[in-house]
Amino acid sequence: MLKVNQISKTIKGKVILNNISLDLKQGEIYGFVGRNGSGKTMLFRALSGLMKIDSGDIIYNNYKLHHDVTVFPNLGITIENAGLYPEFTGFKNLQLLAKLNRKIGDQEIKIAIKRVGLDPDDVRTFRKYSLGMKQRIVLAQAIMEKPELILLDEPTNSLDEEGVKLIRQVIREEQERGAMVLLASHNKEDIKLLADQVYYLDSGRLVDEVYSHAK
Repeated sequence: MLKVNQISKTIKGKVILNNISLDLKQGEIYGFVGRNGSGKTMLFRALSGLMKIDSGDIIYNNYKLHHDVTVFPNLGITIENAGLYPEFTGFKNLQLLAKLNRKIGDQEIKIAIKRVGLDPDDVRTFRKYSLGMKQRIVLAQAIMEKPELILLDEPTNSLDEEGVKLIRQVIREEQERGAMVLLASHNKEDIKLLADQVYYLDSGRLVDEVYSHAK
């Protein structure tokens, strides 16, 4: 269970998040839509602990963010380039990240890389990856430890049609495993096909629940 209670954030006098509240359940996919600058990415940064909020509470499985923990346990998130080292291969990058939590070994890393359609033995460095490959390896790092809470910001961006289908399948598999997935996407088909419930943001405010349906 993820509870977001009236969170707000202002940066340089501009309201970025405005009194947002959510009550989200495990095993569901939640879509977040809105124009550029609507607050989707900032909301995800707040939920992940990458950005401190000015007021309100964020609680997941009885852990209060920035009170009990600085980052929620069992969290997976896609952010641009994910702090990956350009001079290392995708596998080496994920290997280094995995050592932080020491939850998984090389075999689990290779499985995650294969799931997103990449070769774990590819000797190319991250610097030489195409945009689509970078998108895939970032998703691999988000799911490799089988997190309970997954935040995906534009996960199918820069992917071809085949890649989009594969990543959608991976997201469905994560839901079937029991993960809660929060998905921000400009791709209307991503939202239509994947989300159980959809929220609309505008100027940092949660202004509407677009639709809700059972799968």
